[in-house]
Amino acid sequence: MMALEKHIEKVLFSAEVIAERVGQLGSEITSDFPGESESPVFVGVATGACLFLADLVRRIDLPIAIDFIRAESYGSGTVSSGTPRISFDLKLDLTDKHVVLVEDIVDTGNTLNCLIEHLKAKKASSVSVCTLLDKPSRRKVHFELVGKGKFYIGFQCPDEFAVGYGMDFAEQYRNLSYIGVLKPEYYMN
Repeated sequence: MMALEKHIEKVLFSAEVIAERVGQLGSEITSDFPGESESPVFVGVATGACLFLADLVRRIDLPIAIDFIRAESYGSGTVSSGTPRISFDLKLDLTDKHVVLVEDIVDTGNTLNCLIEHLKAKKASSVSVCTLLDKPSRRKVHFELVGKGKFYIGFQCPDEFAVGYGMDFAEQYRNLSYIGVLKPEYYMN
């Protein structure tokens, strides 16, 4: 047992459950892009989506490109600060490309909205979003996908502080193989 596991109140999604769902998402996305169409660009939102992106793209049976973007909205706190900014941009040209934005979690929608607008400005022909977790109870901003974009959701997440499988609190817990709820004493100070 890792020392960090003592900080987890309960497991929301086990490694096995995540792996199964990621496989299903990979199949769904693969079937949504007919083989002869332009190969999609998978854009991972750093740093939280890194593990999800790595597992997801290995389940995509298509020629694809991969890039990363970073938008800051949390700092080191637990509550989104509201106005995200792009702090690390893409290196690929997205003009007329189908983009699948890969997120760890969508809650208020602020960061996602900012990222979609950014990709739209880069002339992507479509923007889909694939998020591991969706917290619709926290939504504040309505975001619109681009072109024939779709919204792929791994799991609906209860309004609890989830960490693990790439998601952190103050840069810790990303390396847990599952998603769990952090005990309040570790983030309430």
